[in-house]
Amino acid sequence: MKTKLTVREITLAALVGALYVTMSYFGNIFGWTYGIFQFRFAEALTVLPFLCPPTAWGLFAGCILTNLLSPYGLPDLIFGSLATLIAGLFTARCRNKWLAPLPPVLCNGLIVGALLTWAETGFTAAFPATFAFNAVSVGGAELLVCYVLGLPLLALLDKTQVMPRRLA
Repeated sequence: MKTKLTVREITLAALVGALYVTMSYFGNIFGWTYGIFQFRFAEALTVLPFLCPPTAWGLFAGCILTNLLSPYGLPDLIFGSLATLIAGLFTARCRNKWLAPLPPVLCNGLIVGALLTWAETGFTAAFPATFAFNAVSVGGAELLVCYVLGLPLLALLDKTQVMPRRLA
């Protein structure tokens, strides 16, 4: 397995991170970037580590910068960004392009769903039911973004070979 990154891979990771921030801030104009019913268009980019694994780190950096404006503060900055990193690292290990959007859906649904629940209820008796609702709402929006926008993006980039798949 190759461990040394090329200049092209580092540049792609940085560009993906910058694009993530730009798309997220644009979505925030409409109030879609944060909250229970978040619909981050930038999450469509979380499928890109399937083609170029180093982009997972660009997504992580972009998510950190995006979550600086989060109304959920430091917990979202830390755990929301880690959810994106974990999802990107798992996506990079996917061998089937149809499964590439699944790690972001699961990671964000579970981690961000738990984060939002904790912010709303704390660890009370309402936690399990609220968590189920939040996990489904965040995961559902993520599913739409990753499969409806991300998968076609992945197919287009793979077809044009702008981002050729790195061999493991």
